[in-house]
Amino acid sequence: MSNTIIRVENLSKKYIIGHQKEGVHRYKALRDVIADGAKSVSRKFLKPSDKKISNPAREEFWALKDISFEIKQGDRVGIIGRNGAGKSTLLKILSRITEPTTGRICIKGRVASLLEVGTGFHPELTGRENIYLNGAILGMSKAEIKNKFDEIIAFAEVEKFLDTPVKRYSSGMYVRLAFAVAAHLEPEVLIVDEVLAVGDLHFQKKCLGKMEEVGKEGRTVIFVSHNISAIEALCQRGILLQHGNLCIDSNVQTAIQRYLEEATNNTNATLLEHRRDRKGSGKAKITHFRVLDFLKSEVTYLQSGNDYYLEIKYANTTGKSLKNIIVGIAFKDEYYNRILLLKNKFTGSSITLDKISGDILCFVENLPLANGLYSVALSLEDFSNELIDQIQDASTITVDGGNFFGTGSYGEPMFCKILMKAQWVTN
Repeated sequence: MSNTIIRVENLSKKYIIGHQKEGVHRYKALRDVIADGAKSVSRKFLKPSDKKISNPAREEFWALKDISFEIKQGDRVGIIGRNGAGKSTLLKILSRITEPTTGRICIKGRVASLLEVGTGFHPELTGRENIYLNGAILGMSKAEIKNKFDEIIAFAEVEKFLDTPVKRYSSGMYVRLAFAVAAHLEPEVLIVDEVLAVGDLHFQKKCLGKMEEVGKEGRTVIFVSHNISAIEALCQRGILLQHGNLCIDSNVQTAIQRYLEEATNNTNATLLEHRRDRKGSGKAKITHFRVLDFLKSEVTYLQSGNDYYLEIKYANTTGKSLKNIIVGIAFKDEYYNRILLLKNKFTGSSITLDKISGDILCFVENLPLANGLYSVALSLEDFSNELIDQIQDASTITVDGGNFFGTGSYGEPMFCKILMKAQWVTN
């Protein structure tokens, strides 16, 4: 007998996106629905031979395109990809929340899903009642649920609120109970989306440990997260989605490496002044970032222990000087963990932005980063902590080589990203 527990064959999902003319904001009333229906019937019977007229206000969007794969019993699979890649759509289809447009899926056994806060619980029922309701939905008897009840409550840490309607729970409490129910009622397949990010760090670690335990018990775990470290720690296999297509289905390290490479290529492909994934008031905009050596020449890669200037160019949209600006430059490793943060307020340096445009230089002496690939996030704030401009993944830099310690050692970049000289003696 095959141990394949999920089979996905030529799966596609199409959505219809409505576009509204700029400046037009209108809700559709019941009379509009009736009128649209009457027009549709009239067109069908009065002009049946007419060709279908395209509607510029409606556009087809394929969230998934012809995806096929199989998952074995006991597999721990991480699904990764950028926002809009189709990850959540795939999980909703696997969870039977939405139907595919074409293709099919075959699943053996019970599926428990934790996709977003609010999924699976009735808000008017208490925590206790929702535990029994979810167990019944999974096909468990009352006795089976009762045997797991104390374990669920202990894991979720919501004893005091067990007989309170879950609509009064905080998002963290909600997620703790929902995960505990999903993981402990012994489904054959456990599907978890990024929702765990709502919980605190302690609970996230508990959840990852429980998912690993579930996998070792022979049950299947499908996990979606932007936390690449968590994906790598938990999963053996990785599926990378790009624009609705299955790009990579391999071991988790191969999938992560490809994902990071694509993220790097996309980051460097767009000029900062044209980036739309920015936040802030827009009083000023970061237009360019580059790294210069001590001779003020641009460099494409850095070396540990050398001195560099980090240059930010900006455009001021207010037409007047902006005083007491806080500039932030953050370095993140390949797993998007923040490794180093530079801010002028740490050293009491005052920065004023020119009326029109200008440059900001940050001098870094004896660069302490170990060899590796880093992404750079940039931000501008004012003295009241109002965010003026922020771009995540504004650039990528490579640190390769250098002689930070003066001994020729590169440190151990697989285990530590920050370098520091220390004195060693024995007594």
